[in-house]
Amino acid sequence: MSLLAARLEKSSGLLTAAGLIIFTMAGVFLTDITASAYIQRIIVGLGISIILVVALNLSNGFTGVFSLGHIGFMAIGAYAAAILTLPLTQKKVNLPDLPSFLAQTEMSFLTATIIAGFLAALVAFLVGLSLMRLNGPYVSVATMGFLVIVQVVLINWDSLTLGARTFSGVPAYSNLYWVWGWVIVAVYTIWRIKISPFGRAMMATRDNEIAAQSLGISKMRSRLLSFCVSAFFTAVAGSLWAHFIMSFSPKSFYFAQTFSVITMMVVGGAGSVSGSVIGAIAITLLSELLRNAERGVNFGFLTIPPVYGASQVLMAVIFILVIVFRPGGIMGGKEINFSHLLFWRREATRAVKKKEDTGKIL
Repeated sequence: MSLLAARLEKSSGLLTAAGLIIFTMAGVFLTDITASAYIQRIIVGLGISIILVVALNLSNGFTGVFSLGHIGFMAIGAYAAAILTLPLTQKKVNLPDLPSFLAQTEMSFLTATIIAGFLAALVAFLVGLSLMRLNGPYVSVATMGFLVIVQVVLINWDSLTLGARTFSGVPAYSNLYWVWGWVIVAVYTIWRIKISPFGRAMMATRDNEIAAQSLGISKMRSRLLSFCVSAFFTAVAGSLWAHFIMSFSPKSFYFAQTFSVITMMVVGGAGSVSGSVIGAIAITLLSELLRNAERGVNFGFLTIPPVYGASQVLMAVIFILVIVFRPGGIMGGKEINFSHLLFWRREATRAVKKKEDTGKIL
């Protein structure tokens, strides 16, 4: 490909990304001014799910390290950001035994979210120094152990987390703009990592570890980088969720949440950023429809009684069917190339090819 064609490819990719960002924010604005509170809550929850799935896919899909403990980083982000943004007067009442530097600190939502993300990344770095050396089912079991450890710490650290009791009174800072702004940051960052040399190194260690090491690619470095970045965005999602739901407890961050996020990733396709988005959208909408159907449906001539728990059962069935019949998920590890959907992009490519052919003839 000529230098002109390469520049055209790069500029078209940037313009496509800018177009998708503008389209997303326009959709958020229209939702904010036209949709009901119920629809807005679904869209906010969808945005948080997208961040969780693309973050998990960075670790699980790109490196092949199947982590079952990422929701532990979500818990770290939720509690850390909630404590940092809690009003001082409320800290004196709800958390009287806080350390003095936390008891006298009240941060903005953005600052607290970023600090929570870096705290989770630091924990991921310390934990990953040992866990990322493992392979196969051993790393899955080890990361599940990490999730259990986080649960035990949250339940027993009463002075900081209120233990097993509900942590309430969190300011309601999360809204459509905050959540979808972070969605854009997370999706764009992880997509850029995937197409970068770091991303190619991650996928090389996933596909053939011995061949990657023979080329000088460090398995440990690739896995640790993906694990830490994934933990950062997972904690950001935890902060957004905490300031959206406003009250939570340690049991909110356990196996049910883990299974839900893994199902979204598997359905969309491991190793695909666009597949993560598609999987999150599909499972979120299907879960919401089934949740409404659980209350019972009356068609006039036919009445379907409530079937409680049907949504969880069907999610499990879908998960099994995808694993058996389409292990690669909807996207199969591939990405949607929006550039090729644009008419001007096709015409520009033809023009470049014609110019190259003319140069060869001359």
